[in-house]
Amino acid sequence: MLSALAFALYLAASAGLLFYGLNCYVLLILFSKKSKETRARQLLTEEKWEKEHPPGDFSNLPKITTQLPLYNEFNVAERAIRAIAAFDYPTHLHQIQVLDDSDDETCALVDSVAEELLEKGIWIDVVRRNKRHGYKAGALSDAMPTAHGEFIAIFDSDFVPEPDFLRNLIPHFSDQKTGLVQARWAHLNRKASLLTRAQSVGIDGHFAIEQTARSANHLFLNFNGTAGIWRRTTIEDAGGWTADTLTEDLDLSYRAQLKGWHLEYVPHVTAPAELPETYSAFKSQQFRWAKGSIQTAKKLLPEIFRSGRPLFAKLQSVFHLCHYFAHPLMLVLALLALPALHYLGGELHRIWLIVFAIPLIASTLGPTVLYTISQRHLYPTDWKSRVLLLPALVLVGFGICISNTRAVLEAFLGIKSGFIRTPKRGSKVTKSYNPVANIIPLLEIVAATYCAFTLFAYIRSGNFGIAPFLFLYIAGFALVGFSSLREQLHARKA
Repeated sequence: MLSALAFALYLAASAGLLFYGLNCYVLLILFSKKSKETRARQLLTEEKWEKEHPPGDFSNLPKITTQLPLYNEFNVAERAIRAIAAFDYPTHLHQIQVLDDSDDETCALVDSVAEELLEKGIWIDVVRRNKRHGYKAGALSDAMPTAHGEFIAIFDSDFVPEPDFLRNLIPHFSDQKTGLVQARWAHLNRKASLLTRAQSVGIDGHFAIEQTARSANHLFLNFNGTAGIWRRTTIEDAGGWTADTLTEDLDLSYRAQLKGWHLEYVPHVTAPAELPETYSAFKSQQFRWAKGSIQTAKKLLPEIFRSGRPLFAKLQSVFHLCHYFAHPLMLVLALLALPALHYLGGELHRIWLIVFAIPLIASTLGPTVLYTISQRHLYPTDWKSRVLLLPALVLVGFGICISNTRAVLEAFLGIKSGFIRTPKRGSKVTKSYNPVANIIPLLEIVAATYCAFTLFAYIRSGNFGIAPFLFLYIAGFALVGFSSLREQLHARKA
């Protein structure tokens, strides 16, 4: 009875991963249909704006507030503030709000830099709260009454935007129903390690293909939490910032679109950012994104399906909001591959081999094709060398599925957790923010051992069809588990 149940769960998880893999091709088709047309439209919008707003003519420029939420970001706070202060925008029309919730020496650093910039004529305010309620969402919400801008630009502390960032995005608000304009993330420290190189490929896939496909085809799009500009009235009309999910950016994005606002994505405008350089920091970031997206799905999917949006858009919102549910499905396959083999008497006939292999191929090959095309699209001169990093990205994706499964389960069960920020290193590390120790790395190492035993059982029974995928599980769990454990032990000694 138990083995039959395990086999049924294995098949259900396989079917789920098959759909996730196939949807990658759907997004690629959508991207190929509309990306050039959208690019041409956006360039025309920018040309028209430049004619109407020649250099030196400030008469029709809107007032903008740029918000920089901080919490103990000593390594990167000054760099971010100075980058924002260097924006090529009239100082009397550009207010900088540093939303500093820090409780360490970051506070003194922020005050020193702000005082220096004020003396130079930069409009900068440091906003502090007595209590850090609502984390980032709370800071953004609390700062709104003192924000003077008609538009609100938001940056995380690890971003270093170019001076022309505001001027490049503001033209895309020419349509009064455009509530947000989002730029593409670039990478400051891509070459720092194998992990950062792998992450860069994954992020490029999201921004080059997925975001372009959603925006150009009028599907639900998400603000990525940073490197974007909101129309203030859009934030207010959508109900403002709320802290009932860990992804306040995703939540507000969907609420705004349900109110009828359009979100525009401009991929040729980039904002460089720092990628997490440790496995602990990367898993912390992914945990927050995974849990927050499922929380948002629970909160908003019923309203989405009651809305008048086309059925296709509603289904794509399910794939979008529940994207991280792929990790529990991957974990189910890893854990139940051995019971499934036992249920079938230790031998996979051809039909079962196909049933076992196709979902794994689809769930691996679909994203791989998407990432490959994104690299070719963004980096036509050296994309071939960049796609060599795909095996590393695949291993990391397999390796973090335990941590992300925990995030998904906590979201489903309504278990609350605080907003754990991703530690930033900056160009020169002067303060160490150690990772929080937990048992997950040990579980990942145990999972690697279990998958090795499963692989041995499959090979011994002469079933080689899914052996390569079991090897990916072994290598992924081992890489992420041992790397995370080493980081925790190193932090304990420091």
